[in-house]
Amino acid sequence: MSSGLSLRDRVAIASVRGVNWVSRALRRGAGTVAGGNIGLKISPHLLVSLARDRTIVLVSGTNGKTTTTALVAAGWGGDVASNTTGANMPAGHVAALARNRTTRVVLETDEAWLGEVVTATDPAVVVLLNLSRDQLDRANEVRRIAERWRAALATLEPSTVVVANANDPLVVWAAGDAANVRWCDVPTPWRADAQSCPRCTLPIEFDDVRWHCSCGFAKPTDLTTSLRGHLIVAGRTLELSLGVPGVFNEANAAMALSALHELGVDLGDALTRVNAVSTVAGRFSVRAWRGRRVRLLLAKNPAGFDALLSTLRADNDDVWIAINARLADGHDPSWLYDVAFETLRGRTVWCLGERRLDLATRLDYADVDVRVVDDLDDLPTSDDPVTLFANYTAFSEWLERSTPC
Repeated sequence: MSSGLSLRDRVAIASVRGVNWVSRALRRGAGTVAGGNIGLKISPHLLVSLARDRTIVLVSGTNGKTTTTALVAAGWGGDVASNTTGANMPAGHVAALARNRTTRVVLETDEAWLGEVVTATDPAVVVLLNLSRDQLDRANEVRRIAERWRAALATLEPSTVVVANANDPLVVWAAGDAANVRWCDVPTPWRADAQSCPRCTLPIEFDDVRWHCSCGFAKPTDLTTSLRGHLIVAGRTLELSLGVPGVFNEANAAMALSALHELGVDLGDALTRVNAVSTVAGRFSVRAWRGRRVRLLLAKNPAGFDALLSTLRADNDDVWIAINARLADGHDPSWLYDVAFETLRGRTVWCLGERRLDLATRLDYADVDVRVVDDLDDLPTSDDPVTLFANYTAFSEWLERSTPC
């Protein structure tokens, strides 16, 4: 442990570890947030102290944070400290840094907290994935987050590299005043939250390759990374063969590899380690439940849901969707009406969770055949595989009630 830590910091770190150990022992959670909150009360600048003399990568965006963080950690190789439980606010960061004192760190960071965490940690690299609507009762105005990002990133030292998605106009706006940016041309099909220009509010025009506004705001052309058929990072062509599904995860991997290149990691070695990742905190895993093989997919907002729907196989696997509306999910499930459920026409969808009737109503409007499940005993039994989409708390429930295959 660094000799630069004050007595207050040392007491705070001991408290973080102790409280989180008790939390895990009592099965009151993953043992991250409770201890982190106590540590920050004892030493309000604990995150600053714990981040000192460490090489830190921050990963933020509405979708893909957890997976991209895991890919960066895997691609880096060796011992890397990270908030693997997904606790992505300062309390979770403090817990991760107190638990593992290695000098190499990658932290998933909630969009609303990015500015504060950037200031506290002095990161080597900041990865900006995307910005879109999320829980409507907590993050209802995406552009306000983009403006906050822009203000925070403008204060970065030139030594900090920002790895940013060039296909998301809100991300480009947010990174526009940063001193040292690497632009990544990666697939970004969700455009519903960036129809008007963040600079002048006029419409943005999109085509298959670029986007622009008549005011001059446009997709950057000085690209470091391109993912169009082949992945090219800093002039080197790489062959992705990911263990996690979907074009969206190819984009996440491209961003992760771009960040690792900026850290000086050999791209060939990093690619091998990134390709080997097959599940992230249970996401994309295949689990067993009552004799059935269930593929678990976390879907928490319209952009993420649309991306995951594209991974459905052509055959008619059973599709189950579980939706809750608790604090972690957001209490307002009306975001379901922005998901392209019409792609499920021709399938039967089994509706689960506390808001199953809201979900069934939305699917009925999309002309999808539905079954509302009030009791899990009513779910069909067969040898056919299942694809289960679930938002935060519903996903956790299914992860707990199922077992690894």
